[in-house]
Amino acid sequence: MTFRSLIVGCGSYLPRRVLTNDELAQRLDTSDEWIVQRTGIRQRHIAAEGEFCSDLARQAGQRALAAAGIDANQLDLLIVATTTPDNTFPSTATKVQGQIGMTKGCAFDVQAVCSGFVYALAVADNFIKAGQAKTALVIGAETFSRILDWNDRGTCVLFGDGAGALVLRATSETGPGQRGILSTHLHSDGRDYEMLYVNGGPSSTQTTGAVVMDGREVFRNAVIRLAEAVDEALAANRMTASDVDWLVPHQANRRIIDSMGRKLGLSAEKVVVTIERHANTSAASIPLALAEAVADGRIREGHLILMEAMGGGLTWGASLVRW
Repeated sequence: MTFRSLIVGCGSYLPRRVLTNDELAQRLDTSDEWIVQRTGIRQRHIAAEGEFCSDLARQAGQRALAAAGIDANQLDLLIVATTTPDNTFPSTATKVQGQIGMTKGCAFDVQAVCSGFVYALAVADNFIKAGQAKTALVIGAETFSRILDWNDRGTCVLFGDGAGALVLRATSETGPGQRGILSTHLHSDGRDYEMLYVNGGPSSTQTTGAVVMDGREVFRNAVIRLAEAVDEALAANRMTASDVDWLVPHQANRRIIDSMGRKLGLSAEKVVVTIERHANTSAASIPLALAEAVADGRIREGHLILMEAMGGGLTWGASLVRW
């Protein structure tokens, strides 16, 4: 029997603390105008002291399960996409597994930075296609504020904390206009490792380190590689940009988002944008945007959703989903 992945629920969580551009301008050589003009960001959410990545992930995961009407003990796969785990080991996913009462199956983390959610979605989808899982919870969760140099205005103004989640369920239904994950497309190029990285880690410095980024080169590569991934996803499904109902991109930079929307010929109203309020939440940005657009009624059953992201590594990818 052939299985595919149906999305049956989504959820999100944002920390209560909101940090505005004006607050950052009080301690950095920057301004709200400077940040908005270059990135589109006006504020970001920051995890509280003692609030961990697993806490954000658990909240988003439980809300997704509630939306799907599924108990945690029905799960047989849990994947957390994160760059900011609670501990070096064990995985944040196993911690969440214990917290939500998932008692069977397996749980593990996926690390592909800002592409992490697309990577995790692909892994879960392939587990379901192979018949190794029937019900999966995929979470993107980040406490990126913990790996920032708050004196570096080139990076600290860009990121925020949050989590989003999707519940996938195996289905064998077939037919025209079938719902679920149609395809996922992943890529990486380690030659560009030093374009975006954290200058620490247990093996190298025994410290957490902070984000280092060549912003100009990241922007240039994002425009090229995201376009390639989007074309690949559409071609694989014999579709064109005109078939897409919603673009749900990684929320890294408003100019990159606008560029992708123009490439697809989509009106601004068909691109889900949360960067103004969330900033770049890395692996959490796509599921956060999805959950918001589902909650407010923009994304509805039958809509064709195109997701794309690029992150450190470099890693990038796209996914095409029928909601």
